[in-house]
Amino acid sequence: MRLLTIAAALALTLAAAPAAGQEPAHASASAQNGYELTYTCQGCHGIDGYKNAYPNYHVPKLGGQSADYLVNALTAYQNGTRSHPTMRAQSQGFSEQDIADIAAFLSNVK
Repeated sequence: MRLLTIAAALALTLAAAPAAGQEPAHASASAQNGYELTYTCQGCHGIDGYKNAYPNYHVPKLGGQSADYLVNALTAYQNGTRSHPTMRAQSQGFSEQDIADIAAFLSNVK
């Protein structure tokens, strides 16, 4: 039930285009596709103050982060230069376009 509430709240904040003066991380980034790709991310990253049980990590909220930061972080998890087993596994299935779309969506969540 909580996940549905978070997903519904995020759907209400979905911006059709980047805010004025803000460039997308990728010229053809689709915030709508990014919304669809981030559905499972909300289970951890959409809950205020969430910490996973083991190992004990603070799980950051991603909404409103800069698109460049999000692209760099997901790419680093994907290529192994940033270490977190769950995030590495999650990022493995994303294409460059998927990562750009995810960044376009999350950077516009308020």
